[in-house]
Amino acid sequence: MGSIEFIHNQLIAARDAGAAVLLVSAELDEILSLADRIAVISNGKIVAIFSSKEADRNTIGRLMAGLAS
Repeated sequence: MGSIEFIHNQLIAARDAGAAVLLVSAELDEILSLADRIAVISNGKIVAIFSSKEADRNTIGRLMAGLAS
């Protein structure tokens, strides 16, 4: 098992045990696979918050790059 997979499994186990987990990442695939809620930060401000069910890869990517509001 690779170290990234190990860390992801630890995050999921902590979440499933009821812990709050804050994941900060620029890797959109990682965020979409692990997060229950996604807050997009651009230029130091939260510009949008999505549930994982309503998250759209293109919209989030554009927001991350500062190309949408």
